[in-house]
Amino acid sequence: MESLSLVIGRTDLHGMTESIPEEALLLCEVIDNPQKLPFYIETFYRMKISDEDAFRFSLIRIQVDSDLRMNEDIQKHQHRKYISRTIEKLLFSEILLENIQNVVFEGE
Repeated sequence: MESLSLVIGRTDLHGMTESIPEEALLLCEVIDNPQKLPFYIETFYRMKISDEDAFRFSLIRIQVDSDLRMNEDIQKHQHRKYISRTIEKLLFSEILLENIQNVVFEGE
């Protein structure tokens, strides 16, 4: 449920079980079981994403959460960050947080 809350972006999931998109559930499965990612690459690539912006924000939330919790369990959070960045690159051809960081650092 913790992973689902992070992916959906809500701490309260009551009453949402029927409205959770398939891609969000699949994302939860691979961030909780990183060794499954190689088997789902094509699935993610071919999947019809119901709301691309919401899905991308899910990937970004995972990256931010992983950075914030890296000291808790380094391997777990490195895997989660790698998975979210790989899927984002596969679907959107770029990592949004990298672009934002480059703009901020170049503008300083």
